[in-house]
Amino acid sequence: MLRPRSATALLMAALLTTFASACADDPGPANGNGSGGRPAVSVVGSDHLGGAPVHVAQEHGLWSAEGIDATVTTQPTGRDALNAVLGGQAQLGVVGDLPAVTAALGGRDLRIVADLSRFSDWRLLTRTDRAVTGFAALKGRKVGVPQGTNVEYALSRMLASVQLTAADVTLVNLAPNQVTPALARGDVDAGVTFPSFYEAARTALGERYAEIPFTGYTARTLLVAGPKASDETTAAVLRTVLRAQREIGADPARARQAVVAQSKGALQPGYVDAYQPRYIYGATLSPELLTQLEEEAAWAKAAQGLPGSADRAALQRYLNPGPLTAVDPAAVTVR
Repeated sequence: MLRPRSATALLMAALLTTFASACADDPGPANGNGSGGRPAVSVVGSDHLGGAPVHVAQEHGLWSAEGIDATVTTQPTGRDALNAVLGGQAQLGVVGDLPAVTAALGGRDLRIVADLSRFSDWRLLTRTDRAVTGFAALKGRKVGVPQGTNVEYALSRMLASVQLTAADVTLVNLAPNQVTPALARGDVDAGVTFPSFYEAARTALGERYAEIPFTGYTARTLLVAGPKASDETTAAVLRTVLRAQREIGADPARARQAVVAQSKGALQPGYVDAYQPRYIYGATLSPELLTQLEEEAAWAKAAQGLPGSADRAALQRYLNPGPLTAVDPAAVTVR
């Protein structure tokens, strides 16, 4: 028979073991439970207008209406946002179409759940003293571009429009905010970067500033899910995004103020006022998206030597229409 003190010690040990086991099984805020017992979800984006609905949802406090506790963070580019999802730092990411394609070719574990927005108002930035008056004049020139992003694909389409390829120019890999200084110093003859840097280039170059418009490529901003994102939580995020899209349409000025506030100085009001109306918002999964992913995959394999299949059926396996179908069945037209 156990002495009372020994029995008490064994009982306490058992209770502590049970408590420790319960704590280990409790996922906590980082693994699924947020404040008030709501499911926690982490979303990562970038300081670009394609993901404006996510920033509006955050600034206007729309997440709780769908019963989720969202944490939204930003990265410099959609490529960086995608890396955060692939690395497990976020469950969902707002990324460009090209980074998503390269991840698919690499066999990475992600799913495309929606095409959030479209944009086709690109510029080739250059200087008046470099005599680049058309895309054909880029042959043999140095061109600055953030490689691995949608911007690099935009440049490839500019070159293809005059039967040139990247082999006909000297590509200089620059961060998006480095293209303007490189132009100002004369390190490159031309550059392509995100639209948020167009005005900075105009200011820095002054009378030397020149640009060539290009609308031959429609960049798509995608919502992608990593392996830790459940369909139920992803559907709740999409419902919130659709609510934010409706607010953008109902009160564009207030929505632009929300985007500026969320960017914390990364986006200037003048740029947001000028360019946000040029984006087409609306969560969809369409045959046009799949066709574009197929074209980009073929380009990425040829230009960057990436592995994987550019076959349409192979790429379609990276689409997960379930969450969007649950939210807006008519928005899913890809079969």
